[in-house]
Amino acid sequence: MLSSVLPWLAILLVIGVVIFVHELGHFLAAKATGVYAPRFSIGFGPAIWSRKWGETEYILASVPLGGYVRLASRDEEGTSMLEGGGEQPAPASAEAGQPLPKWYDPNAIAPFGPKPVPTERLFESKSLPARLVIMLAGVTMNMLLGFVIIAALAWTQGMAIVRTRVIGDVRNVAGAPALVEQLHVGDTVLAVDGRAVSSWNDVLDRIDSAAGRTLAIRTQRGEVEIPLGAPAGVAPDSLMDAIAPYLTPVIDAVVPGMPAARAGLRAGDSVVAVDGNTVRTWNEMTHRIEGSPGRPLAFIVIRDGVPVRLTIRPDSVPADATGAGSGRIIGRIGAKQRSGSERVPISLGTGLHVAWQETWVVTGSVVTALHRLATGSLSVRNLSGPVGIGRASYSAAQAGWGSLLSLIAILSINLAVFNLLPLPILDGGQILLTVAESVKGSALSPRTREYLMRFGLAAIALLFVIVMYNDITSLVKNLFGL
Repeated sequence: MLSSVLPWLAILLVIGVVIFVHELGHFLAAKATGVYAPRFSIGFGPAIWSRKWGETEYILASVPLGGYVRLASRDEEGTSMLEGGGEQPAPASAEAGQPLPKWYDPNAIAPFGPKPVPTERLFESKSLPARLVIMLAGVTMNMLLGFVIIAALAWTQGMAIVRTRVIGDVRNVAGAPALVEQLHVGDTVLAVDGRAVSSWNDVLDRIDSAAGRTLAIRTQRGEVEIPLGAPAGVAPDSLMDAIAPYLTPVIDAVVPGMPAARAGLRAGDSVVAVDGNTVRTWNEMTHRIEGSPGRPLAFIVIRDGVPVRLTIRPDSVPADATGAGSGRIIGRIGAKQRSGSERVPISLGTGLHVAWQETWVVTGSVVTALHRLATGSLSVRNLSGPVGIGRASYSAAQAGWGSLLSLIAILSINLAVFNLLPLPILDGGQILLTVAESVKGSALSPRTREYLMRFGLAAIALLFVIVMYNDITSLVKNLFGL
């Protein structure tokens, strides 16, 4: 348990690791291709700490909202203000009328010495493939970090096998509008697609590998035919999300400092009602909690055979930060279920396969959320910023190393996808500009680059204002129970 970890330490660990790995990718690629990189900074603004090793100054800056690797460039005006100035040669002596830089070396190249940056070490001097490698290295490292963490957790923790075959929750989905009438809570799944199942893992595997136009699920009440695929059927992954196994609403543990612990919920409590509604399964309980962020809920639990009444107000948490997807705000109380699963050791190869699948699932959920934002089907009110990430980081740290590492993996993949957006200040925008200039056969004019950079900065600034407003609003609601 990490209950003694301070909130700020958890936040710095999560955000710092994700940013460091991203910038390290750019830095290593620049070094490998011979591009001069005088600065490697975690954060923006004035330096809190800095050291110079070799030809690079390494910085921890005062505004921990990102980072940068300063690459020597002919067109440095657009980013020099954000990245600590350009590569102008330092004066050879104090007689030049300017103060010497902190790490001045009379034999060094700019900005630490009087020598100009060699032309062959400028970013623009490299071939198009080399420049693309540098720009793609950051998102590649973030994806790799997420993949490695997921694979390591899967391999070390083993695979969770849910032995039950009883359905605990059913929801209608597009393509299968009558699913809740066909499958009932309490049904026992006997076979899927004509093949017998012995666990819930078998149920999911059979659905995932379905290749026909229909899927047959046989229970003790009979067989149900479900259409698969577009345009009139349901996607297998949507069907897997629509049904869940039966797990009793018994509390296995509570996270210190979270709403459940503050309200007095204990391990071993059996939840029988939430907000005046009887709950029979863990899923019924979590649905009511997730649907009530920031709103006090009346709980009735059985403790040592005696009914106990509690009032718990769930924290408001961005669903994406917990891995649940969709970008909405949900409720969390910090209670762990008494799992109906057991851990079974798996090989490294199986762990890598699980990580590959999970990495693409998370990537797909981020792309879907961005598409919904762009089309207006998802409100920007569902976005969360540093405060939301900080709260999720602290909660994950309290839950243990596994939860903290999982959050780092999810955020790292999120950052990779976000950085590929075609905004000039992001990697995706820089890649687009580089390819456009290559096709055009010449560089864009300084004025055009300046306007594009201003547009990118304005877009990021607007996004920052929106997420900070959402963070502050959510924080106020949680503090005052609004």
